[in-house]
Amino acid sequence: MSFCQTLWQANHALYQRTLDLPFNRELAAGTLSRERFRHYMIQDAHYLVAYGRALAVAAAKADNAEGVVQFANAANEAVVEERKLHSGFMRDFGITAQEFAATPLTPACHHYASFLVANSWSESYPVALAGLLPCFWIYAEVGRDIHARSMPGNPYQAWIDTYAGDEFHAIVRGVIATIDRVADAADSATHQRMAEAYRYSAELEWLFWDSAYQLGGWPTRR
Repeated sequence: MSFCQTLWQANHALYQRTLDLPFNRELAAGTLSRERFRHYMIQDAHYLVAYGRALAVAAAKADNAEGVVQFANAANEAVVEERKLHSGFMRDFGITAQEFAATPLTPACHHYASFLVANSWSESYPVALAGLLPCFWIYAEVGRDIHARSMPGNPYQAWIDTYAGDEFHAIVRGVIATIDRVADAADSATHQRMAEAYRYSAELEWLFWDSAYQLGGWPTRR
């Protein structure tokens, strides 16, 4: 198996737990409450800014010109194109710019965003990429799974279609190929750091979706 396939197999049970989260089951069924989906969209839009920063740092650390372009484009996609997409959904679900700006990052979102930026800044290029991979790969596979079992007339179908599409999956395959190439040249200690970064991000993916379902916020601000 390639390095990334090894990571996937080692964390497959966590991926299955992510699929089984109430948020994802109810999203596929079309029964997820509007309140929970709105909460998720606001936090995801906040998260994408930090994700874009982490991708930009990875681009700066890239070991060749192709990597610079690959991750700089991914940063642009996260900050510009994804947020443009979010803006349309926010309009459809009645989220104003004022409400978005006034809503702070939840503890789960803040934790995930802070980890990705810190990991990209402080770690080597291979470890930075491993920390970024779950958001690409797990999101793509969860999107594909939800799309396959989405119920007819699902009010969230347009959102589901976006992350199950071929274009997004092609980007994910490209990231996986780059990480496998980088891993081939890395030593065992770096492989261990990469595995740890991947696992931590995968756990934070789970936490992000669970927090959205729980309408998570800061207990000190209630």
